Parts: sequence; structure tokens; C-alpha cells
Amino acid sequence: MPEPARAALLVTCLVDLFRPSVGFAAVKLLEQAGCTVDVPRAQTCCGQPAYNSGDRADAKAIARQIIAAFAGYDYVVAPSGSCAGMVKVHYPELFADEPAALAQAQELAARTHELVSFLVDVRGMDRVAAHWPHTAAYHDGCSGLRELGVKEQPRRLLASVEGLTLAELPGAEVCCGFGGTFCIKYPEISDKMVTDKAAEIAATGADAVLAGGLGCLLNIAGKLSRRGSSTEVRHIAEVLADMTAEVPPIGAPANPSPAPRERVASPQGEPGEGARSSRQFAPSPRPSPPVGERGF
Repeated sequence: MPEPARAALLVTCLVDLFRPSVGFAAVKLLEQAGCTVDVPRAQTCCGQPAYNSGDRADAKAIARQIIAAFAGYDYVVAPSGSCAGMVKVHYPELFADEPAALAQAQELAARTHELVSFLVDVRGMDRVAAHWPHTAAYHDGCSGLRELGVKEQPRRLLASVEGLTLAELPGAEVCCGFGGTFCIKYPEISDKMVTDKAAEIAATGADAVLAGGLGCLLNIAGKLSRRGSSTEVRHIAEVLADMTAEVPPIGAPANPSPAPRERVASPQGEPGEGARSSRQFAPSPRPSPPVGERGF
């Protein structure tokens, strides 16, 4: 195991608002990988909606706040390929005309990682202590796959989950049709894409589908629900952290009496004014029409 490290969790908007259990699962996995984990209080949206809508001024303002909030940590980790990709790939592009800010953006980019690739490629994790008796298809989110090269890492860790059989999805690398505001700007095209994705999932015979991006999962869960499918939809972090018993699948009815989990506050005065989250676990609501950009 590598030396202990201080990691800051970039929670992401969708995890915070729709599926906080993914954040708790990410913390558990990072701690298992030997990291001390903080959740900086000052973090906000990473700025994808503004950036992809052409609002560079607001995107820069948001990026400056994120750069300040995550200063001083060894690593910044996000349970989302698109949010990690925004920081790692697009922050340097944003500040290409500002040398001082560019250096800060590049420094943050070098420390920023998508969760599962961080566990495998940086921390050397090759197996998890988890049990989940299902046959699952895995969907590769566009940003994680194309911007960050996340492909084999999730499959490597899922192969170690006791009872889990992976059914490879023929169109695993094909977009599900979410794409943030794409699904709002082009609803007919988006619906056709997710309809095709749902049909491919059904054709595998899998009783569950996993991915590393919550935007994709909300989109897929919504379509499967409207088709009357009983296929479970989950973020990979919940499975790897062995937390599937604690929260229902995405879009499923809430457990009657979810057991609360609480994180204690971290000492103040750490970089980014970090603090462990004090949010209790909340069962995920049924997916609402997703908003945002680039599948976050």
C-alpha cells in the first residue's frame, strides 16, 4: 500500500443533491486505500454548465473558487469522470490566457483524479472486500472514457466482488444520451439513444447496470423505469464499498427506516477549510429530469 495521503473529495452536484450515498461510498473506499479524506466546505459546482454553454466568465469565477478550496491536498478525487475531466482537462484551457492562473489550474489538474482510476492507478488497489450476487452490465461514461482513459480500472475491481458476474455490454462505450443539457436541447435524439441503451442492457440478461457517473445512471434508470424494467441501477462506488444493503437502487422506493450514518467534522484550519460531511444517508429519490452539462 502506498504512503498515507490527504485526499479531498469533490462531491459533485448530482451526488450531493440526488445520491449522497455515493459520496459516503467514495469516502469509505478512499480510506481503505490509505487516505485521510476531507470534504472542503467551500466547494461548489465545478463549472461545467457555464463552460459548456459558452459562459467563460462565470466558468472562470467558479474555477477560481474550486482551485482555492482544494489547495494543499495531495489529491482531489471525484466519483464522476465528467467533473474530474472538467478540472483536469478544461480548467487549464480556461486560463490559457492568464499565466498565473494557468499555473494554478495545471497544478490542481495534476492532483485531480476520477475515483476508480485513482484507486487502481494511483493507490494500487486490485481487489475489494465486497459481496453482491448479481449479473451486471457496465456502462462507460463518455468523459471518463474519452478524457481520462477510465475503462479497465472499474472492471478490474468489479471482478473481485464476490458473487458478481459481469455481462459485457455490446455498446458499453456508446453515449447513453444524457450529456447534461444535451438531453434538454435535443430530447428526441437523447431519448432514442437511451432507448437503445436500455434495449442493449436487457439483451445481456443482466439484472443490474453499473456506471461511474451519476448523470448517466439517472438517465438510464429513468428509461428502464418507464419501460417497467426491474433492473437495478447503481453507482459502482456503492458496490465496491459493499454498501448496497444500506441504500436502494437508483429510482427504487426508499427503505422504510434507513439507518443514519454521520461523519464527524474535521479540525478547522486545514487547506480548503476541509470538513467531513455531516449529512445523513438519504435514500435516493426517483430520478428527475436531469440538468447540467456533459453528463455530470
